[in-house]
Amino acid sequence: MVSLSSLAIFGFSLVSQVSATILQNGQVRDTNFLGTRIDPSAYSFKSYPANATEISYKGRWDSKYVSWWSAPGIKFGYTGQTVAITFGNLTDHGVLIGYRIGGLDWMFTNVTAGATHLLVSPETPGSDETGPINPWTFEMRVTNWAYGVQISAVHVAAGEKLIKIPDFGRRIEMIGDSLAAGMYTTYEGLSSWAYGLGAGLGNTEFSVTAYPGICAADQDCWGNPRGQVHQWFYTSDTSYRASVIHGDNPEPWEFEKHPAADLVVINIGTNDNNEANNVSTEAYIDALTKIIQGVHGKWPKAHVIVMSLWLGFYQSGNTYLPEAPEGWVKEIYDMVQWFNSDDYLQDPIIYDGVTKETSKTGKKAEPFVHYFNTTGIMQHNDIGPGWHPTDVGAIKVASHLQQFIRMTFGWDLYATGPEIYHETLYWNDEPNY
Repeated sequence: MVSLSSLAIFGFSLVSQVSATILQNGQVRDTNFLGTRIDPSAYSFKSYPANATEISYKGRWDSKYVSWWSAPGIKFGYTGQTVAITFGNLTDHGVLIGYRIGGLDWMFTNVTAGATHLLVSPETPGSDETGPINPWTFEMRVTNWAYGVQISAVHVAAGEKLIKIPDFGRRIEMIGDSLAAGMYTTYEGLSSWAYGLGAGLGNTEFSVTAYPGICAADQDCWGNPRGQVHQWFYTSDTSYRASVIHGDNPEPWEFEKHPAADLVVINIGTNDNNEANNVSTEAYIDALTKIIQGVHGKWPKAHVIVMSLWLGFYQSGNTYLPEAPEGWVKEIYDMVQWFNSDDYLQDPIIYDGVTKETSKTGKKAEPFVHYFNTTGIMQHNDIGPGWHPTDVGAIKVASHLQQFIRMTFGWDLYATGPEIYHETLYWNDEPNY
């Protein structure tokens, strides 16, 4: 099993190919990922280039159709019973992708550069089912943040076609670090609370701009050369492969070419709060403030949810207590209150992380920053040995956030059946033990 890599507490992930094991309460989970690589010359395909308008890109992809950050993906409709993808030479070797048709369960396979992979065929379970999703949809997501794929071409059977699927009408953006990226959950990005929140809301476009080890403050943290106060404004993340592909000239994210988010959820600061990174309270709050001002500048109508931080638990006598200090609770809350005060709303300030300039909007703003208190959502056994949420912990965070969003903004929950988290069907089949 390849590409489930995560080898540091707060997120410095290796770039080389590694093997890893999924553990369930210490027991090894069997993983039998499909071998999908084919010789395309043996098939009769109708092919579409990476820039085909029928292909919708989810999350952040650069101008070379290379994926970045956590759980980026593609989606499209199709006719027939065949879907194959050719991955470009900028694809990492052995990337684990999740893919599915309609709302059926995720399937997984390892893909590599320059190869064509047959992902849907008449033998694929459910490929001959009918309705209620019409036309058939295909969705693919990259599981690991440190690896990426490059789309070269998408293929269907000769005589068939791709179909553009309209975007959903509401959008949510998650900004964070390893906790949002899915580090140490079983399928990483596809098991994270951030993915679960976006997918679990249903009928919602979402993007997870998160990377392990990154700070809010613009400094080196756990091998990340820049902080989110800078990097959020760029297409690529802070990985080693980004330095190889983009060098010293990363592509700014073209906000004006993409629909604005309606809601932005920010959960960042755990790495800033670690003594190893030597970030002061003032530097952290300044960076978090500028991230919110940047969001307000790029998406003036978006609401922002700032999450309180959690730092794990320790055993104290005959129970468990949260680690202290609990992540700048007062400072984060006071900052949220400042954003919603007349001092700010009467004369709002916006920030541009590319030029590093701040400016006045000249327009009175409505309150747009909200505080989400994570205290009490997770308990000690919802945090894994690597100080990150387990799958269950991630599900709890996502579920509480969904209800907070529903009650605060009136968003209905539309996901009523399609699989969100893969292999979380745990149950007891012995009633009398």
